[in-house]
Amino acid sequence: MQKRHLKKSLIISGLCISLLGAALTGCSSPASSASYSDTGTYFDTVITITVYGKDNEDLIQDCFDMAEHYEQLFSRTINDSDISRINNADGAYVTVDDETIDLLEKSLYYCQLTDGVFDITVGALSDLWDITNNPGVIPDDADIRAALDTIRYEYVSVRGNEVAITHAGTKLDLGAIAKGYIADRMKEYLVEQGVTSGMINLGGNVLVIGDKPDGTPFNIGIQKPFDETNSTIGAASVSDLSVVSSGNYERYFELDGKIYHHIMDTSTGYPVDNNLFDVTIFSEESVDGDALSTTCFSLGLEKGMELIESLDNTEAIFITSDYEIHTSSGIGDDITFQETGS
Repeated sequence: MQKRHLKKSLIISGLCISLLGAALTGCSSPASSASYSDTGTYFDTVITITVYGKDNEDLIQDCFDMAEHYEQLFSRTINDSDISRINNADGAYVTVDDETIDLLEKSLYYCQLTDGVFDITVGALSDLWDITNNPGVIPDDADIRAALDTIRYEYVSVRGNEVAITHAGTKLDLGAIAKGYIADRMKEYLVEQGVTSGMINLGGNVLVIGDKPDGTPFNIGIQKPFDETNSTIGAASVSDLSVVSSGNYERYFELDGKIYHHIMDTSTGYPVDNNLFDVTIFSEESVDGDALSTTCFSLGLEKGMELIESLDNTEAIFITSDYEIHTSSGIGDDITFQETGS
C-alpha cells in the first residue's frame, strides 16, 4: 500500500526564524495584523503562545491555565499529580483523570508499536542518570541493571479510570510524549474559540494553527546540533502542522570526549549511541510527533526511516553525526528541502 503524504503546505527553505536551545520561535506578523504573544515556564520548559486576531489576547492566559492543569496531572515531580500517585501507590490501583487515561493509552500504543523502544516505564532509569543535574557521573553498572529490570510497559495496568503498576520499582515517565498531548489540547481549545492563526511552542514542540494572517505559512527553523552560535541547518514553512525535534544536544554532559544525553536506550540502560544528532518529525498531531521523534532517534536512521515510511501523513528529517541530512519520501515531493546556505 502506498504511503499517504501530508497534504498541508510544508516547504523547507530560507531562514525566517531559528531553533534556539531546541525551542522553535516564529516570525513577526505584518504590522497591520493584531498579534498577542506571551511566555511562561511550566513542566520545566519555557513555553510561548502566540495568537493573531482582535480580542484573542485573553486566550493566552487560558492556555497557561491549561499548562498548569496538565502539569498537575502528568508531572512526576509534583507529589500529588496523577503520575506521582501511580508511581507511589506500591502496586495499588489509583483513580485518575480521564485525560491521564487518554495520554496513557496513547503512550502504551507507541510502546506496543515499537516493541518497547519507546517505553513510558523508563522513570527509574531517568532518575538514576538525572541528566539535567548530572555533573558528569556515570551510574554504577549494577544500578543500571537494576533499573533496566523495572522497564517494561506491560507492567502498566489500566482498568477503566484506574491505573496500577504491577512491578516493584517501576516508575512512569511521560516526558517523551506529554508536551505533544498538551499542545494538541491547546490547539483544540484555541480553534474552538475561533482562532484561525497562531503558534504553540512548548520548548521544541511547535504546533501552528492555520497560516500567518497574510496567508503565508509559518516559518520554523531547525537548529544545527551543537552549534555554539545557535545557527540553523534549515527552515520549514508550515501550515496547520506540528514540528517536533529530539536530539542528543538538548540535555547532556560530556565525559572523556563522549556525549551522555537524556534519550535512554531501554535495552542497555545507557544513552542511545547510534550516530544520530537529531530527528525532526512533521505530523498533523503533536502527540504523534513527540513520541515519534524520540522513537526514531532511538531506532537509528535505518529503522527509524523504515517506521516513518510505514506511517501515513508523517514525514521526518534525520541529521547524522557527520551533519548529513536524510529525509523521508514526502520531502522532495510534498516538501521541498534546502539546507541553510546551499
